[in-house]
Amino acid sequence: MLTTIDRLLDNKGRSVRSLPPNATVHDAVHAMVDERIEALLVLSDDRLVGILTERDCARRVTLQGREPKGVRISEVMTSPVVFVRGEHTVGDCLQILADKGFSHLPVLDGESVVDVVSMGDLVGSIIREQGDTISHLEGYVTGSYPG
Repeated sequence: MLTTIDRLLDNKGRSVRSLPPNATVHDAVHAMVDERIEALLVLSDDRLVGILTERDCARRVTLQGREPKGVRISEVMTSPVVFVRGEHTVGDCLQILADKGFSHLPVLDGESVVDVVSMGDLVGSIIREQGDTISHLEGYVTGSYPG
């Protein structure tokens, strides 16, 4: 689990999906459905001010009987935001997600938002890493390892 987030994002591709804090939850849900994502970053003047997840929408809007068209993202987003940097490892991020009970972590470079990593991104990285390790070990055991 020594893979860095920079390396994970190089393999995954980078794409920031965001809305401003004054957008409605209705707008956010539509954006998440259209993009097939579970979280949106909330940016104000290109500065990260929050994160909104499907879980936030369900717990803080739907289950409270609020009308999504009348609720601003700023009212229900998670803020301040816990974030990571490119040099963090997959293991670091999994630990943060487990400790905080989150499913997504924004990735920053300085003050600039680079992307978001999800629990699925992190687990997928581990599975690929373990597959590579197993292949190398099989090659070593069978004598076909080039090293």
